[in-house]
Amino acid sequence: MVFGRRGRKTMISIIGLSDLLPFIAIIWIMSTENTLLKNVKGVPTILLSNALSMPMIGLGTWRLNRNPTDVIYDAIDVGYRHFDCAHIYRNEPEIGKAFKDLLQKDVIKREDIFVTSKLWNTFHEPSLVRNACETTLKNLCIEYLDNYLIHWPMAYKEGDELYPKDENNRFIASPVDYVDTWKAMEPLVDEGLCRTLGLSNFNMQQIERILKVARIPPSNLQIECHPYLNQTNLMEFCRSHNMVVTAYSPLGSPTSPYKKPGKYPILQNPKVLEISDKYKKTPAQVLIRYQIDRGNVVIPRSASKDHMLENFSLWDFSLKADDIQALNELCFGGRYMIMTDAQSHPHHPFADELS
Repeated sequence: MVFGRRGRKTMISIIGLSDLLPFIAIIWIMSTENTLLKNVKGVPTILLSNALSMPMIGLGTWRLNRNPTDVIYDAIDVGYRHFDCAHIYRNEPEIGKAFKDLLQKDVIKREDIFVTSKLWNTFHEPSLVRNACETTLKNLCIEYLDNYLIHWPMAYKEGDELYPKDENNRFIASPVDYVDTWKAMEPLVDEGLCRTLGLSNFNMQQIERILKVARIPPSNLQIECHPYLNQTNLMEFCRSHNMVVTAYSPLGSPTSPYKKPGKYPILQNPKVLEISDKYKKTPAQVLIRYQIDRGNVVIPRSASKDHMLENFSLWDFSLKADDIQALNELCFGGRYMIMTDAQSHPHHPFADELS
């Protein structure tokens, strides 16, 4: 018995395997086709504050280790209709190539997909906001975004360099206040460039500052969320302000370049494996279902079609309350996306315990 790369227990037997292969292939194809049909029709959605429906699972597109165009083709085939993008991921043109092709061939209609993107830190200056949004739309080959977020509350020095740093390898801050950035985003909704607006990586105090001035309140907060950082307080805060939470890094960001907190990777945590065995599901499926059953939208990242299908095959089970509580109890504030190089920024969101 060994652990696979996603924490699954696997056992391999070679006895009679060659005789069984044709039958295994037929069964796999039939089951996959059935699953794809169910996936397209059975994805739950959640209503945002403006009554826009947001699919509760989407595909994260950061650090894809395969051609993003091909990844989108596969994701659409699996059943994904929600895509989480960002200017800083630097793959929106490749993603847009797939959108354009699929829309032109009528494989999908624009209203069938939900597309999120994010305003990067070097474009917080209000005069730059509209152009940044238009650049994203051009790259993605679509006429509007369903959801546009401020990626981080920290404004960086404006210019061509997306990661402006000083001689000490620290990000160079811009004096722009994210409140003014938000005010510049609101007209994008009025003009039909975005259907709804939200925030990413903001803490409670920062969200409250936005809420005090917002003509169009944020409807969505995207945050790192998994059992090691369960974000219960921030989730409750968002619900009290009619904001939907989107959980990123739900599997513990196994391929990210950052230091991994905790004794075990989340996918190999004994409690996660125990619950996985109980439901006869993979650890990844348990961790994704954990977010959905808590009422969060979830955006696991995967470039592999097999993993996409695994991550998407969630609709035949749900976690019991005691299992959700057991996963919540694994929390120790283990955060992956710390943004260490920006910790000196006056708007760094994680210096406050309210984050």
